[in-house]
Amino acid sequence: MFSTTPNNALSYAIGIPARFESTRFPGKPLALLAGTPMIAHVVQRALEADLGQVIVATDHQGIADVAKDAGASIAMTRADHQSGTARLAEAMSDIDVDVVINVQGDEPLIEPQAIRDVVIPFTHQVDLQMATLAHPIRQAADLDDPNVVKVVCNAVGHAMYFSRASIPYPRSQDALTQTNTLQHVGLYAYRKDFLLQYNSLAPCQAEHSEQLEQLRVLYHGYPIAVTVGNYHCLGVDTPEDMQRAELLLKQNKTSIHKQ
Repeated sequence: MFSTTPNNALSYAIGIPARFESTRFPGKPLALLAGTPMIAHVVQRALEADLGQVIVATDHQGIADVAKDAGASIAMTRADHQSGTARLAEAMSDIDVDVVINVQGDEPLIEPQAIRDVVIPFTHQVDLQMATLAHPIRQAADLDDPNVVKVVCNAVGHAMYFSRASIPYPRSQDALTQTNTLQHVGLYAYRKDFLLQYNSLAPCQAEHSEQLEQLRVLYHGYPIAVTVGNYHCLGVDTPEDMQRAELLLKQNKTSIHKQ
């Protein structure tokens, strides 16, 4: 059982892994969103969270230059990382910090409050290694959408499982109306030592099947705390997502129903 001794003296750093190459949207960190490169929007949101140093981890000089101009520190990393988590681990290896927050480089509308909330469990669970966010699912169609990741939590707010399938599955009409399905928000925080350890954990079959790297953590027996709130997110994976993000910025809204 985890300890609940309060600890409000933790130090934090926000890491933003960003690579130029992308199968579906090459160069997306530098794509213009309302006239500003997307990575600059992400940096600005991270700075507004006001939790500590904001570090962009990248292997591309153009991304580094834009991020630095936006106010971030820069960590130049290898080009061969297979995940943003691995890139972030390299960038944070020499940073003296307790908790690292992983803000995706393609989340230009991430809310500063969400970044602040993801670290709350660390302040009273001293043995906790990893945390993330979720919100109640908002559209019925998202239940069966594999692009919308669902999460089921236990009584203490730790994730039991993440899936692209509809979980928990409602076997009756009553269950369908009573189930409060949670949509995962792809924002993570880690104890720094655990972030550095993550890549040494062997992948598992569920991770390969679902294409969800957080399942590796559960497979090896580490809890992931899930803070539930009214969060909104828009991960930009395609040029079409960029158009949706620009529309939301113009409307001065951040409500979106896709992970």
